[in-house]
Amino acid sequence: MTLSTEVEVENGRNQIQSDQPWVTAARQGDVAAWEYLVRQYQQPTFRLAYLILKNVEDAEEVAQEVFVRAFQALHTFDEKRPLQPWLMQITRNLARNRQRSLGRYWAAIQRWRQKVPVAETGVTDSQDAQLLWQAVQQLKPTAQEIIYLRYFLEFSEAETAEILQIKKGTAKSRLSRALAQLRQVIDTDFQELKDY
Repeated sequence: MTLSTEVEVENGRNQIQSDQPWVTAARQGDVAAWEYLVRQYQQPTFRLAYLILKNVEDAEEVAQEVFVRAFQALHTFDEKRPLQPWLMQITRNLARNRQRSLGRYWAAIQRWRQKVPVAETGVTDSQDAQLLWQAVQQLKPTAQEIIYLRYFLEFSEAETAEILQIKKGTAKSRLSRALAQLRQVIDTDFQELKDY
């Protein structure tokens, strides 16, 4: 086991230990415990939904629905696992379902709507960040997701794999392919980012 893997495992254990009493209390009907967990994870939940949907209102609705669904399914949650990847799985699934259900209607609305500034994603407002954001958006949705999770939301490889419900090695290879595709997009369309 490498040092970085050991650190990821230890961080995962610490997160489980810190969430476990709150999850247990919430399962027993403690509303304040559930509200604490919502406050802890509402920002990353919103950010992932936004990165997938690229719309603030839709991301807010999905983020709210995530916590409703999670609360309803809390009795099925394995307390030996960290809570955040489970919430991110729910977020990803709900956001992708919403994205699919909107279909052509969504595309028509997007043409007419003003784009949301990059700053709302938590990414810096610099020119390079905006260009990088535009470059990532040219990738396929699966490549975008893995880059969002690892670099925009800063999840570990293990957490990313758990959120995507794939093996850690698969997550690593998907990330490698996504970064190679991103490099091609940068080389072709975003010359000013080539030094990064």
